[in-house]
Amino acid sequence: MKKLSKLYTALIIFFMYMPIIVLVIFSFNDGKTTVWKGFTLKWYADLFRDSQIMSALWNTLLVAVLASAIATVIGTMAAIGINNFSGKKRLLLQNMSNISILSPDVVTGVSLMLMFTIAGVAFHFQMGFWTVLLAHITFCTPFVVLSVLPRIRHMDYSLYEAALDLGCNQWQAFRKVVVHELMPGIFTGFLMSFTYSLDDFVITYFTRGASFQTLSIQIYTMTHQRISPKINALSALMFVVIIVLMVIINVKDRKAEKRMGE
Repeated sequence: MKKLSKLYTALIIFFMYMPIIVLVIFSFNDGKTTVWKGFTLKWYADLFRDSQIMSALWNTLLVAVLASAIATVIGTMAAIGINNFSGKKRLLLQNMSNISILSPDVVTGVSLMLMFTIAGVAFHFQMGFWTVLLAHITFCTPFVVLSVLPRIRHMDYSLYEAALDLGCNQWQAFRKVVVHELMPGIFTGFLMSFTYSLDDFVITYFTRGASFQTLSIQIYTMTHQRISPKINALSALMFVVIIVLMVIINVKDRKAEKRMGE
């Protein structure tokens, strides 16, 4: 049974990561097709010389960082506020915060587009960076609430009261005790928000306007023709960066657990 379980796990991992491995390998292919023509680094060099892709990448990273940071602050405050309610009110607010998670991206994107269009007519502005940023904050915030709420429910409130008794004011006790206790949930919410913002296409497509380009939109535009191997190089670099970040996070978590155990 154990051998069958290991085989099943290996097959799942194979089907999940084999396409990414193939993509990374062909990012070094000298040809433009799926036929191997030899090893080269020219697609990486061409990637950094492509101003459109670099501009789209910068826009994507800027929106993802700002949206996830703002959503983390708003979501943490919202989670604390929801936790202060009880009974049906808490359940109602929690279910309302989950609506945008369960709602299809098309519905969210179209509704935000209509809202921004009406607001643009009333206040004379066009959709672009700011509308995309607001849209990303909107759908990222519920993920932060979802990550922080369980940490609040398992927090020891006596630590906050002890901090007040030991001379901290309410802000100091909140910053040094509550935020410290909630930090794993806050960090998880930030990572989830950053990932979803970085990966989003549908909502961005409906709220970007005519001039603002993100990486997903740029790649979609390139699919009308043959996709350049530069995209393989870009995807390979992004995959390596994500793997490095995950390794660093796991190493830090293990060190923190080890220190707590000691």
